[in-house]
Amino acid sequence: MYKALLLLLLSVSLAHAAETNKTTAAVKEALQKNYAQLIGPVEQVNTSPIPGLYEVVTGDHIFYTDKTAQYLIDGSLFDLKARKNITEARSRKLFAVDFSQLPLDLAVKKVKGNGSRKMAYFTDPNCGFCKKLEQELQNVTDVTLYLFLYPIFDGSAEKVQGILCSADKVKAWDDLMLNGVQPAAGKCDVPTTKVMELGRKLKVNGTPALIFANGVINPGYMPAANLNKALDDNDR
Repeated sequence: MYKALLLLLLSVSLAHAAETNKTTAAVKEALQKNYAQLIGPVEQVNTSPIPGLYEVVTGDHIFYTDKTAQYLIDGSLFDLKARKNITEARSRKLFAVDFSQLPLDLAVKKVKGNGSRKMAYFTDPNCGFCKKLEQELQNVTDVTLYLFLYPIFDGSAEKVQGILCSADKVKAWDDLMLNGVQPAAGKCDVPTTKVMELGRKLKVNGTPALIFANGVINPGYMPAANLNKALDDNDR
């Protein structure tokens, strides 16, 4: 009896999965055929936490649609009970970058402790939350940090130039961000143009923007406890 029940449940589950796959395939085909010029190539169509609502993944964006592909929603889906932005969380995973392919030679490298964990981040010397991040990083160790100096605020380019032309880039950065000590004017060649191009390619629109070892991008500041947890999670 128990075995028969398990077989019945398995059969129902497989039938449901097959029907779901059929529906998502049909939705993808309809969108690709009729609206590709509007929303771009459709890479994936997946179910969402809301019955009857489907997640549509294009090159760098998430939309939502119904099973007839008649309506399209462009916006974030929130789980109010969990206080979670579902769309943002999905975007971080779906559009993760290959950390090993980042041009880390353009970054300022900072090793803390044994350096076993890794994180890269885009940062601006005139960004208030970037300074707050540096304060929090004082309480994070055993990590190798790669700082992409990304001057998007007025007056930041000169400071970045000074830091990158310093004999000790890490000390110059820490002196500025933690103690307010301005770097001396720099006259050397710096990779700022390449860093800006990289940021645009990765769609970094603000600072700080954190990139963990698994390629997940977190736009914004994180406190030390969250940083340590994320670094541990991404290192597994």
